[in-house]
Amino acid sequence: MTTTPLNEIQSTSLNQLTLANLPSNIDVPTYDRTKLTAGIVHIGVGGFHRAHQAVYINELLKTPGSEQWGICGVGLLENNRGLRDILVKQDYLYSLVVRHPNGQIDNKVIGSMIDFLFAPDNKQAVIDKLAHNDTKVVSLTITEGGYNLNPITGDLDLENASIIHDITNPEDPTTAFGYIAAALQLRKSQDMKAFTVQSCDNIQHNGAVTRKMLLTFTQQQDPELSQWIETHVEFPNAMVDRITPVTTKADIEYVAENFGLTDEWPITCESFSQWVIEDNFSDGRPNWDLAGAQFVTDVTPFEKMKIRLLNAGHSVLGLLGSIHGYATIDETVSDKDFAEYLRAFMDLEVTPLLDELDGIDLEEYKDTLIERFSNPNIKDSLARICSESSAKLPKFLIATINENLAVGRDCSLATLVIATWCLYSDKQVNQALETLDIQDAMHDELAEYAHKTTEDKLAFLRINSLFADLIEQPALSKAYSEAIDELYSPTSNIKNIMKNTLSQKLAAEKL
Repeated sequence: MTTTPLNEIQSTSLNQLTLANLPSNIDVPTYDRTKLTAGIVHIGVGGFHRAHQAVYINELLKTPGSEQWGICGVGLLENNRGLRDILVKQDYLYSLVVRHPNGQIDNKVIGSMIDFLFAPDNKQAVIDKLAHNDTKVVSLTITEGGYNLNPITGDLDLENASIIHDITNPEDPTTAFGYIAAALQLRKSQDMKAFTVQSCDNIQHNGAVTRKMLLTFTQQQDPELSQWIETHVEFPNAMVDRITPVTTKADIEYVAENFGLTDEWPITCESFSQWVIEDNFSDGRPNWDLAGAQFVTDVTPFEKMKIRLLNAGHSVLGLLGSIHGYATIDETVSDKDFAEYLRAFMDLEVTPLLDELDGIDLEEYKDTLIERFSNPNIKDSLARICSESSAKLPKFLIATINENLAVGRDCSLATLVIATWCLYSDKQVNQALETLDIQDAMHDELAEYAHKTTEDKLAFLRINSLFADLIEQPALSKAYSEAIDELYSPTSNIKNIMKNTLSQKLAAEKL
């Protein structure tokens, strides 16, 4: 769809006063935002939070009696300053553009956020807000890297400089764990109830991981506090799902043209949304189920299904598609060669490892994933999908490889993706020699090992923090070496390599 340039659109700024001027086809908050209190403090107000948890709360607030569940956002990083300024200017309102695969668009304004604290300007204000009696849930979307998890040991990285600083300087926190520990210390000292710590990140057993990291952190900082947390604080696991691309200039222009308002940071997302939550809270919870979430006693099988199929599927398309020269998920999966490869990966290397789920038809779920990935109205960039692969792939893909190897099952499709990651990290260009936008905390280390591949085909697998002893697995090493040979051939073509790998896989399956 063609949009009018922003400088040619007559619009006013989005704020509480201008809501009344919006067209009737835009869903706006119908509840009285002045009566809301912040029962939720959310750390890490990124696009996903604003397309997911904040939207569930927005819907719940339409139900009388839910006024205590407003959201106060918290930004811990200096790069959150711009977002803070925009949200303050907009009375914490923002627009949400929900794009369906059939082209239908739902336009909304979300009003569930009522405050935003910028930690670098006032750390004590954040600690006090977390410790305030109104706060019942402290939720997190701090990305995989924010947990400071060693992917091999599964423990907190106690050698991380920020973690070392926060352990030794409890009054001057910089990490989410530092702030949460400081607030819980206040609650403990004042004999108050504990709040719930709720991860909303794409990490399997995200609640259990958060609990383990925080307990390890506080054991080093204050063992007595750690024991109190272990007894009083709940960390519900949850599975979250909604594809949310990075906001673009075109999104801003769309909102200006269709809303008649200027929103400096709108959010675009797909129509699909899922949230499965372990019903285990310290001091009450919102009735998210009234807004479409699902409370269960065990999230584990739902988490595994989503992480191994959707998240891993994204990475498969992201790395292979990037090398081919595609820019977005939808154009990649619209290529039948990539769609067939992805579906074979899901059917042959992931599905046999999954548990049964009540109410879930796996074949239908995989069909839905392909449809979601193909949504032409969600331009999810491969650069975003591939960003921080070093934090994602151990959980999304390498775990599947390990489980297949443990039972003697072939994992050549996933192995090609790892070999492609090596090429991606080494050459940093696609087949047309166009530079790739690579964003990864381990960028330099990945490149260092990948650069050695021409002398040592298994060099990339020697990054122990990612691959552990995978290099010692003969079947894996053989498949990986063969993939490297093909990828590094002067006549290399990623689609031909995918076809060859898949053909061999299917032939072997028939034996």
